[in-house]
Amino acid sequence: MAATILLIIITAVFSQNFILVRFLGICPFLGVSKKVNSAVSMGIAVTLVMVLATLVTWPLYYYIMVPLGIEYLEIIFFIFVIAALVQMLEKIIEKLSPALYRSMGIYLPLITTNCAILGVAELLLVTDLSGIVSGIEAGISMNIGFALLYALCAGIGFTLAITLMGMVREVLGRGTLFGLELWGKDDPNKFTISFFSQSAGAFLTYGLFIAVFTLCYNAVERKARHIAAKHAATTEVVKEAE
Repeated sequence: MAATILLIIITAVFSQNFILVRFLGICPFLGVSKKVNSAVSMGIAVTLVMVLATLVTWPLYYYIMVPLGIEYLEIIFFIFVIAALVQMLEKIIEKLSPALYRSMGIYLPLITTNCAILGVAELLLVTDLSGIVSGIEAGISMNIGFALLYALCAGIGFTLAITLMGMVREVLGRGTLFGLELWGKDDPNKFTISFFSQSAGAFLTYGLFIAVFTLCYNAVERKARHIAAKHAATTEVVKEAE
């Protein structure tokens, strides 16, 4: 069980990251990553909607839609569920933090159309966990607990990616971090590159993130395969010696 949970976490957060690997949910990722504060808030909001949507859509599909034979309506039902959750979240944020609500702008209601959320809901409809988590042997059935864990970790992966993106763009584009001046507010030689605060800078930074992540992931994967092969060879030698 512990190994299964660990593999779900690694898969959802890193190896199948919805931003850097699956390329889903890019619109709010690029639009709200100018500043770290708004990036973190968007990440938390998306994570919350992912978990709540999974909590509703998974049992809705298996306990209502499947028995009624209306599985073909899943996307319509899921979109209605996600839209309702986003509307509720939007009203809560507007009431509790008007400044945060204004900083998110149009991207907050656009969470409804965030394909990463719908992608998670659709992805978790598999009956066997090995269908979405690599390294897990076939035969482990998907359940609501695993589905919620995967949704939570997918949201955490989204939040990590958008937070790192926000840090890079805010430091380079504004010379601040979490709203704090790094070089001095009135420093005439303040180092900033306004390009990174613009849309083109967002696309460039995103491309660099993908390149760095892919290189690091491939290096780790090669190392893991080398260690596994070495361990298998050692085991084979020991068996032959016996």
